[in-house]
Amino acid sequence: MGTKGLLCVLLAASLALQAQRTMTVPELIGFIKSSIQFRYDDRKVADYVHRIKLTNKLDDRTVEQLQGMGAGPKTVAALRELSEASSSLPSAPPPAPKPPPVVIPPPDSIEQARILAEVRDNVLNYTNRLPDYICTQVTRRYYDPSGTENWRLMDTIQENLTFFEHKENYKVVMVNGRMMTNVQHNQLGGAISSGEFGSILHEIFAPETRTEFDWDHWATLRGRRMYVFAYRVPQSRSHYSIEHGESHRRIIAGYHGLVYVDRETGMVMRWKLQCEDIPADFPIKDVSLDVNYDFTKIADQEFVLPLKTVISSREAKYMSRNEAEFHLYRKFGAETQVTFDTPEPIPDEKTKEEPPKPDTPAAKPPVKKNP
Repeated sequence: MGTKGLLCVLLAASLALQAQRTMTVPELIGFIKSSIQFRYDDRKVADYVHRIKLTNKLDDRTVEQLQGMGAGPKTVAALRELSEASSSLPSAPPPAPKPPPVVIPPPDSIEQARILAEVRDNVLNYTNRLPDYICTQVTRRYYDPSGTENWRLMDTIQENLTFFEHKENYKVVMVNGRMMTNVQHNQLGGAISSGEFGSILHEIFAPETRTEFDWDHWATLRGRRMYVFAYRVPQSRSHYSIEHGESHRRIIAGYHGLVYVDRETGMVMRWKLQCEDIPADFPIKDVSLDVNYDFTKIADQEFVLPLKTVISSREAKYMSRNEAEFHLYRKFGAETQVTFDTPEPIPDEKTKEEPPKPDTPAAKPPVKKNP
């Protein structure tokens, strides 16, 4: 039984009953942790502990650990009595060992070259295969003047992003819940960004960039198996520019990162970028990007489209972080309905990398298909 379920059973029981409750030490620990989490009355918890009969030994160290977690003084006193009463019992068995990590061999060099060639074709033709569409982009801009990642929300910007004839266009709809008119994307002030999901990825895979790729690891992303490659683009072959508004300085930076490729489709589903070769006297010290895509239907056809982008930068101690999310994709046209409701944030689980899972014997071979 889980700790929450155990707590519900215990709290539902009458604490006035005099009958003893038999428990193992792990069950007792789960109950005490849950009582701390839900801030249950210290006296009532202690009364219940007095009626517990253990099947194995409760040692002093465990009592001290529960006290450090926040167990109340009456509960701790009751636990110490229980520890003395159980001193002659055998110790609790050790927890079951964790299963060994899944080891999946990487693709060989020939297969890696084939994968990268397929990915390059998909990336370089990506925008040509997309339909004209409109979506809602919600950007939450955070800042931290202390440099300790103690983020504060600066503003929330909602825009209608249209992709028409292979070009992006942004229309600011709301800022902090207030309707806006005649405000352009580049007039928002502060750190702004656009187009990360197309132009930069195109440069990474363009033949003339001569990007250095190396196998990194397997991963699971949104339930799908991913090839993950490390890459690097030196400054001499980069076009990634960083501009500092106050000094009007602009530099070209090299960069490196990871590319996550869906095993079944050969489509890039995530990529990360960290800038390098930034001059020591340039005000902006760090710039990084994390871009996620997902399979999305538009007019009953599935495409790989941006899900969430995060761009972070640091100037001295001052840090900024833009989190842009993409919602409500629909076909662009005269009949398109514009929404003014701000969508809920995308759960962190949607962009969380998980370890790879082994294939089952009955698993079907991957089917290659391009949107």
